[in-house]
Amino acid sequence: MKKIIISWVAALGFVVGAHASGGGIALDKAPSKTNDLASLQNGAKVFVNYCLNCHSAAFMRFNRLKDIGLTEQQIKDNLLFTTEKVGETMKAAIDPKQAKDWFGANPPDLTVIARSRAGAGGTGADYLYTYLRTYYPDDTKATGWNNLVFPSVGMPHALWELQGKRVPVYDTVTEHGHEVQVFKGWQQVTPGTMTPAQYDQTVGDLVNYLQWMGEPAQNTRVRVGVWVLLFLSVLTLFAWRLNAAFWKDVK
Repeated sequence: MKKIIISWVAALGFVVGAHASGGGIALDKAPSKTNDLASLQNGAKVFVNYCLNCHSAAFMRFNRLKDIGLTEQQIKDNLLFTTEKVGETMKAAIDPKQAKDWFGANPPDLTVIARSRAGAGGTGADYLYTYLRTYYPDDTKATGWNNLVFPSVGMPHALWELQGKRVPVYDTVTEHGHEVQVFKGWQQVTPGTMTPAQYDQTVGDLVNYLQWMGEPAQNTRVRVGVWVLLFLSVLTLFAWRLNAAFWKDVK
C-alpha cells in the first residue's frame, strides 16, 4: 500500500509539472456586455473584418444585425464584404480546399463557438477572451504562432497587428519535488497599433458579439423570464389565499 501511495503521488507530481511546463493557464473573466449596443456593433465590425475572411457564421444573417442597433443601410455600407445581399448568411470568402491546405483543416463555423467552448474552467466567452489574448510568436510552428490556451493551434494570430508581438514570461518553482515553469506574465516585443488596454477592450467587444451571435434572443428571453416569474409569484399568492378562503369553513 505504501508503494502504491508513493507511486500515485509521484505520478500526480509529474502530471502537474507537465501541465505547468506546457503553459496551461487559468482563463480570464470576459467582460459581459451583451446589452451594450456600442460594444456589440464594434464586435460585429471586428468579426467581419478579421474573422469572416476564414471563418463562417452560417446560421447568422447580416440583416439580424439590426437587432443590435444597425440600420440596413449601415450594414450594406460597412459590413457586406462577402455578399451583396443583406439577407444572406455570413459565409467566409475563403475556399474550403485552400483553407485545408493552408491550415490542415477547414476553419470551424463560429455561430455558436461561444457556447461550445464552455467548460469547467469558465464560460465559452472566458475561453475566447483568454485565447485571443495569449498568442505568442513561435518559429517552430508553420504559422509562426502558438497559443497558451490552445497549444499547437493551427490558426495564426489574426489580430497581431493590433496587439503587436509579445512573449510569455515564466518563473521556475518547485512543486511536489519537481521544478516546473509557471506562467508569470507577458513581455512586449514589438508594439501594435493599439495599447494593451485598447486591445483587451476590442477583444472583449468581439467576444461579446460572438456570445450574442450564439443566441441573439437571449437578452429578450431573460427579460421575459423575469416578468413570467414575477407573474407566477403573484398568481401563487392569490391562489394560496383563495384556497384558504374556500376551505376556511371546512373542518
